[in-house]
Amino acid sequence: MNLSKTEAVTLFNEWLMAWNDHDLERVMNLFHEDVIFENWTGATVIGKRALKKAWMLWFINHGNFIFTEEGVSFDAEEQRMIFMWKLEWPSHLTNYKGKNEIRHGVDILYFKDGKLIQKHTYSKTTVQIEGLPISLEN
Repeated sequence: MNLSKTEAVTLFNEWLMAWNDHDLERVMNLFHEDVIFENWTGATVIGKRALKKAWMLWFINHGNFIFTEEGVSFDAEEQRMIFMWKLEWPSHLTNYKGKNEIRHGVDILYFKDGKLIQKHTYSKTTVQIEGLPISLEN
């Protein structure tokens, strides 16, 4: 089953709301059993069960986060979505713990049978804290 653009955007909006509600169960509802996830560090997780286990700790340890959509496009023929985002959360960087951190990135999402089968996340190598660019490459 291929998604139309309207269906994909509707699912995406529900998914983004689940992220911002910090509801892991709802976030996982959109994933295919055979999902492949590659995060911004290059680490890869394969399978819905393994992804839920990996993200459970992230949700517990990073609680107060919010994702904002900065742009979305969907290619119905390829079943591919590009999601540009902004993440705001309390920083975990040693010298900035607890201060508001802003990170920008892009997710490339692929759908199969109406579910997310691949999620590739890319992030800038700098974040903003107190209006200053802070490098993550140290």
